[in-house]
Amino acid sequence: MKNNQVSTTIFLAPYVILFTTFIIIPVTIAIGLSFTYFNAIESPSFIGLDNYVNILTQDNTFMQFVLPNTLIFALIVGPGGYIMAFLLAWMLAQVSKVPRTILALILYSPSMTAGIAMAVVWKIIFSGDEAGYLNSLLISMGFINQPIQFLQSPEYLMVIMIVVTLWGSMGVGFLAMLSGVLNIDQEIYEAAYIDGIKNRFQEIIYITIPSMKPQMLFGAVMAVVTTFQAGAIGVELSGQNPTPQYAGQLIVNHLEDFGFIRYEMGYAAALSVLLLLFIYGFSKIAMKLFGEKD
Repeated sequence: MKNNQVSTTIFLAPYVILFTTFIIIPVTIAIGLSFTYFNAIESPSFIGLDNYVNILTQDNTFMQFVLPNTLIFALIVGPGGYIMAFLLAWMLAQVSKVPRTILALILYSPSMTAGIAMAVVWKIIFSGDEAGYLNSLLISMGFINQPIQFLQSPEYLMVIMIVVTLWGSMGVGFLAMLSGVLNIDQEIYEAAYIDGIKNRFQEIIYITIPSMKPQMLFGAVMAVVTTFQAGAIGVELSGQNPTPQYAGQLIVNHLEDFGFIRYEMGYAAALSVLLLLFIYGFSKIAMKLFGEKD
């Protein structure tokens, strides 16, 4: 018995050490710094809840632009990317192995590309001169007479951010859902049709989704995390932080603005804690929807 406990401890030790080093300690430090004024030069000085009070009452940019932008972005990209991932996984499961593997690789590959590289590709498409692919196409078709500054226009920037993020959202969550669909016992479907299921929609609702709840939960959590981390794409596309007229400014960008441009580390730490709470809240919702009920 003791040998088993020792073996378990040895196998768990690397995970515990890494998790503590890269998750527990940084989060604890960030929470501690959020209650201080820290400019990265002088020692942190304790100021209590002042950073949080200032975010909610004095930071007009946060309340007027950053928070609404983050919620809009998250509510479109999160559920949108998640539904797309499931539907594409389900459709790929209906085709044979070789084309399924090729298509899955094509869909997954954008998620492996760094955000900066993604931005380079899309900046060429949405370039604000006649060399930009979209402007060139619209001019040649007679829809516009002069190029549109897509990436500098508050009217278009958020839409482009959403499109680019959805394009690259088929990550490990998508692969997990594809695996889940493929591993469902086909006899369950046959029994369901005998019991009265009449079409594919009922099949998805009553058989497919309930049979792959762990994969659906994993996909949901990954969608939440990646959505709230994807804000950097707006800065990469526009080349500015803050983004033009704060049109694409999300919590991640606001955090980087205060932390790495203004060096107000205590304030940035408070923003990071709020971001963590957002991620935790949306993850709990996902747990409620897809977690196993005792």
